[in-house]
Amino acid sequence: MQSRVKWVEGLTFIGQSNSGHSVVMDGNGGSMAPSPMELVLMAAGGCSSVDVVDALKSAGQAITACEAQIDSVRREQAPRYFTSANLHFVVTGHGLDEALVAKAVSDSLEQYCSVCLMLGKGVALTHSYQIVAA
Repeated sequence: MQSRVKWVEGLTFIGQSNSGHSVVMDGNGGSMAPSPMELVLMAAGGCSSVDVVDALKSAGQAITACEAQIDSVRREQAPRYFTSANLHFVVTGHGLDEALVAKAVSDSLEQYCSVCLMLGKGVALTHSYQIVAA
């Protein structure tokens, strides 16, 4: 896997993937676009959401929506890396089995999500979930 990041102006950059997609990043606190650190959180939420949705669909669950809400804590001093993060999943569907939702969420963060497994090497990751009836 490869990517590249090009400086546009100020502290704005464009990241380009080998798959042909681009994302704008703003190193100035996210005033023009997400900051690189915000994108890290989004990557964790996206990666783990893929696992959760796939697991629940594979288990025959009638899932209609899934949202990952990520709260994090960063160091006050530079370098301001994450020290902890919680991924909270709001899973909506018809007659969802709570045990299957719990397993899908924990399996993602503990076994399958490459982004979360990588982050977990230096960040205290936790997870939680909420089931909403559709």
